[in-house]
Amino acid sequence: MPETTEGIIRFQLDFIPGPAPQTETLTALNAWRSIFRRLGLLGQDPKRYGGFGFGNLSRRVCPPVDSECAFVISGTQTGALPRLDSEHYVKVLRCVPVENRIVARGPIHPSSESLTHGLLYRIDPAIAWVMHLHSPEIFRNGEILRLPATRPDALCGTPEMAEEVARLHQQNPAADPGLILMGGHPDGLLAYGSDVHKTGALVMEILGRARMADAP
Repeated sequence: MPETTEGIIRFQLDFIPGPAPQTETLTALNAWRSIFRRLGLLGQDPKRYGGFGFGNLSRRVCPPVDSECAFVISGTQTGALPRLDSEHYVKVLRCVPVENRIVARGPIHPSSESLTHGLLYRIDPAIAWVMHLHSPEIFRNGEILRLPATRPDALCGTPEMAEEVARLHQQNPAADPGLILMGGHPDGLLAYGSDVHKTGALVMEILGRARMADAP
């Protein structure tokens, strides 16, 4: 059965308390977060997912060093906040999928889906933005829209989910932007790409097509 619990961190977290990310790195993240929140693709609703916050955004923030690259991601369970400030973001310094481990530094723990974000950044240096969102319309129309989907038994925040996302991206490495459904994570999807606005626009386009598919 697909899992339904949000907000559970299933990876080993090596957390280093530290300063918040620089405000100027967050402008585009906060702009798109505001759009997605108004559309119900991100946020917190007592009627959805057990009342836990859902959805998160991240961006690459440095060139690769020793095959690693840092990224900034929204903190765990910040979906209820109408707007995020710098203290609601954290920098992930290292992602080690084979050890199911994340190293992060900042004022807040990273999102439970950080492992998947990190693997996308590792496998494709062109990816600079990752958006984890929830859309019942897109999810239920996935086959009609011919969207790739991870296996239903790959749970959110696990190495299996990260591996499935990597597998699907590697099947179509030219996708920029791309979008993948998270088959074992109800309503979950991942959009990613080199340009934040093109990636966000892809989500909007597919949401429109999904709502057309739902129309009588």
